[in-house]
Amino acid sequence: MSAVPPFTEETARKKVKVAQDLWNTKDPMKVAKAYTKDSIWRNRDQFFQGTKAIEQFLTNKWSKEGGYRLRKELFTFACNRIAVQFWYEFHDGSGQWWRCYGLEHWTFAEDGRMKNRMMSGNDVKIVEEERWFEGGVDVNSVTIPEGHWSGIM
Repeated sequence: MSAVPPFTEETARKKVKVAQDLWNTKDPMKVAKAYTKDSIWRNRDQFFQGTKAIEQFLTNKWSKEGGYRLRKELFTFACNRIAVQFWYEFHDGSGQWWRCYGLEHWTFAEDGRMKNRMMSGNDVKIVEEERWFEGGVDVNSVTIPEGHWSGIM
């Protein structure tokens, strides 16, 4: 299966799940290798470029987000672009649990590494009993309740 553009529905779905699994390692250096050395990111209100900046951003992010668990699903795709819908849960330093709902737009270089990542997300406070991704659950096995996602693809 080709992990380089142009993407088919099958390769786009695979690319999304590979990214999901990579992010769930919470290893900034490992994750940064999936991006071009000059990759441009917008993450909410932050703008930065390059793998060193990506590593620093992810190091800071995961130092604050305990219990981080992520699920990504294909939203749509075309040629060298993929749009993703995602949800992740984490707790802050006080123990408060949060769920982020968001969308990402990705553009890929010819070698399959991501050259642009644009993310928009909203954090919602949740109580522990509302968590979807508890413990070692396979995030792909969790049924996301209707109304919590678009499910275009």
